[in-house]
Amino acid sequence: MTSAFDGHHPPSADLIDDCVHCGFCLPACPTYTLWGEEMDSPRGRIYLMKEGLEGEPMTPALVQHIDACLGCMACVTACPSGVQYDKLIEATRQQVERRGSQHRSAVNRAVREAIFALFPRPERLRLLRGPLALYQRTGLSRLVRGSGLLERLSPTLATMEAIAPPVQRQVRIPEMVRARSEKRMTVGLLLGCVQREFYPGVNAATVRVLTMEGCDVVTPPAQGCCGALSIHAGREEEGLRYARALIDAFTDAGVERIVANSAGCGSSMKDYAHLLADDPDYAERAREFSEKVRDISEVLVELGPVAERHPLPVTVAYHDACHLGHAQGVRVQPRELLRGIPGLTIKEITEGDLCCGSAGIYNLVNPEPARQLGDRKATNVAATEAELLVTSNPGCLLQITDALARQGKHISTAHMVLVLDASLRGKGVETLLDPPATRSRRQAGPSEKGGCACGNPGGCGG
Repeated sequence: MTSAFDGHHPPSADLIDDCVHCGFCLPACPTYTLWGEEMDSPRGRIYLMKEGLEGEPMTPALVQHIDACLGCMACVTACPSGVQYDKLIEATRQQVERRGSQHRSAVNRAVREAIFALFPRPERLRLLRGPLALYQRTGLSRLVRGSGLLERLSPTLATMEAIAPPVQRQVRIPEMVRARSEKRMTVGLLLGCVQREFYPGVNAATVRVLTMEGCDVVTPPAQGCCGALSIHAGREEEGLRYARALIDAFTDAGVERIVANSAGCGSSMKDYAHLLADDPDYAERAREFSEKVRDISEVLVELGPVAERHPLPVTVAYHDACHLGHAQGVRVQPRELLRGIPGLTIKEITEGDLCCGSAGIYNLVNPEPARQLGDRKATNVAATEAELLVTSNPGCLLQITDALARQGKHISTAHMVLVLDASLRGKGVETLLDPPATRSRRQAGPSEKGGCACGNPGGCGG
């Protein structure tokens, strides 16, 4: 009998022994909440990891229960013993990828390969923009959804079609945009993959907000994927390859902070020092890189406001993205920024710590439980009676927007930085509350008319 785990970074026995099986993680865990199954709870999965370390084989059941985990890290927040479940699930997923993928169905394996051939590759995502825009604007999307054809062919394709946002006009992000007021800091900006190609208005708004708050913004043109999707899915070598390339891209940028406006990306980038600790060529560089990484909300709160906030009379429900709230511990800063906007009211969401079901690639490889969690989140969002759902992660925006639409809830959705950008530029609240298709086109800002992310239709010369 072959042990489930090989000798390359198996889950740590010391970390496993930290778990006292108290059960505080159970109500925090999305899959245990859905199914009430012990082995689909954090402590149940830790028990399976312990069995693997003790020589039990890699079984289909082990793979199934590990794959069912969203990796939301709510259990890390809930655990009174400080169990580092994030490190345990990451190590176990790497083992599953290397030694247990044969226990997945052929369809599941094919879906995963297709996902990782596409989503971490912005240049390939860019090729989808034209056909997707045509598909949406001709009305073909409504016909396909109404037919139920995709659901019968592939739940994954149906999910991808359902969550795809209206295609926005692309925005040029210059390599350097100067601060509009007295310079206070030089920051680098991660463009991302899905964020770059399907929410370009968020990147443009991030640049505008940072420059209005006194930052020079550097955007290295050679940057690619940060590796978050691959790392969270256990594809170790692939994820580390992306991480090394991103470190290289920012090496000579001369920045004091590296800004992420996507929670999943920021979470992985902050962990580069741990991920590359064994690499003699990158260990120190990864540590220096990780020490500079901040979520956009952290940088703005660190600097403090200098630009005038104009009123936005709107009630918002703020959703904590799991990899921002649980993995990074960033909860106060986004709320502080939103509360600094005159006229804006924040409503908290019931079960706010429960994952929306997006979770990286989870809603594509596990569409049914992801949909159940999305529906649960949408119901709780609607109960706030807010006009606008605000969050800080593109995956959450895609998931919750689709779930609200599926329930017929007419609540607009926006990234947190778009709300702040609207206030700083004195834009009316209607720019955030338009019907989805119109709102998506407008989020790119003035630069969609031929300028760039600086907001100047003539460009910034950057």
